[in-house]
Order: sequence, then structure tokens, then C-alpha cells
Amino acid sequence: MNIIETLEREQIAKLSATRQIPDFQPGDTLQVNVKVVEGERTRVQAYEGVCIARSGGGINENFTVRKISYGEGVERVFPVYSPMIESVKVVRRGKVRRAKLYYLRDRRGKAARIVERAETAEDKSARIEAKAAKKSAKADAAATKAAAKVEAAE
Repeated sequence: MNIIETLEREQIAKLSATRQIPDFQPGDTLQVNVKVVEGERTRVQAYEGVCIARSGGGINENFTVRKISYGEGVERVFPVYSPMIESVKVVRRGKVRRAKLYYLRDRRGKAARIVERAETAEDKSARIEAKAAKKSAKADAAATKAAAKVEAAE
């Protein structure tokens, strides 16, 4: 393994620690929360659409999201590890048979629909485990907060 790959892996690990990027692929409908800077202020704007491509590798990986805005197709390319992306959420998973969905550019209405992918048993169990872990973490936080409150009262 060369030095450049090592440095890239370190940077990816550092950026992944701050925010979690879910596993997604072309065909999935994504909601990307993007930080928008307007003068002195910054705000978060949601951009929801279908992922039509993923390209590149390592720290230079990008994904393209396409949505229809007021009857006009709009595509936006996001670097996966960009600091301007606050979060990425998979709204639904699509069942597709190719890596690049550029053919959607020529389609309108029903022809541009993508069938939803059925959830596998592994995905379902992972989702349930994640939900249970989140619930237990919330309960632990509440217990810690209550204990701190009792100590402060004494």
C-alpha cells in the first residue's frame, strides 16, 4: 500500500467520524441536507431526488442526484466527503440493474419511475437492531441525566 492511499484512508476515517454516510447506490431516493451560505448566515437546505450515478473512488468519490423541480430536471453532483453536506438520508431503495441511470434524463412521468427494492431479512434485522440500540442509548442518557439531577439536588 502506498503513502497516498494511506493518507486518503486516514482522511476518510477522520471525515466519517464526524458524520455517518449511509450505504446507498444508484436508484435510491436520497435526501441530502446541504449547508447553504447566504452572506453572513448559513442554513441547511434539503435536496431530495434519485441517485443516478456514483463515480470516483476514495476521497474523490461523487454521487449525482436528480430531481424534478417545477417540471424541469435538475441534477446536482455532491462529493461524498464534502464538508458542505450535513447529512444524507436514504428515503427509499430502488431496484435497478445498472450503475448509471442516465436514461432517466429522457423519461418523463410514469416512465421515469423506479420500482422499490424489497427489504431483505438482513436489512430488516439490521434496521431493528439499530432502532433498539438507539432506544437503549436514549434510555441510558435519560438515566444519566436523572442521576446527575439527583446528585445536584443533594
